[in-house]
Amino acid sequence: MDNVVADLSQDRSRLGRSSTAELVADILRDRISEGFFRPGQRLSEESISEGLGVSRNTLREAFRLLGHERLLDHKLNRGVFVRLPSAEDVSDLYHVRRVLEGAAVRLAPPPEALAVIKEAVLDAERAAAEDDWQRVGTANIRFHQALVSLNGSPRIDEAMRQLLAELRLVFHVMENPRAFHEPFVDRNRTLLGLIESGPPERAAAYLDDYLDDAERLLIDAYAP
Repeated sequence: MDNVVADLSQDRSRLGRSSTAELVADILRDRISEGFFRPGQRLSEESISEGLGVSRNTLREAFRLLGHERLLDHKLNRGVFVRLPSAEDVSDLYHVRRVLEGAAVRLAPPPEALAVIKEAVLDAERAAAEDDWQRVGTANIRFHQALVSLNGSPRIDEAMRQLLAELRLVFHVMENPRAFHEPFVDRNRTLLGLIESGPPERAAAYLDDYLDDAERLLIDAYAP
């Protein structure tokens, strides 16, 4: 509990003066995307409300919002738990990814967006060199969020943030995170090069194969 309080207290400045449930949900969603909360973990109202300096009622509303996003499960008389998506969820998540990311790589990337994508690639490479595979997973999440931002739509960006938070929970089914993440460090670098050099069809075709392989690996991990 103390670790949660200490860690989340760093996020208080993000709440500003209006400690709304939506802002609390944003923080908790980000923490899920970073791998801070794991599937099956029970979320303590006491430690999280103390860490963020918000009321229990505000926190419960944030929990409700994240429940609608399929990130949390409310279990009667037991509490609120981080959800583990199913194999069927994985297939649906990748169906949506093909639409959102496929559209993004077909667009001419502005320099500022490319800079964010490049930084995510570099961060993953640095983390891999340090054998920090959780940080590699976080950098990979940022890479794909930045990729989707090429669409230039705040609504699509928000949808992708929710999708990637759910996907991060799926990563936890991998018994060997390095075996899953390591090939995609290089593949992200390759995809970036194709986006920069064009034509867009080459990047789109490469992305299709990339997502097919990632989906297959994750679904196989659910097999008994």
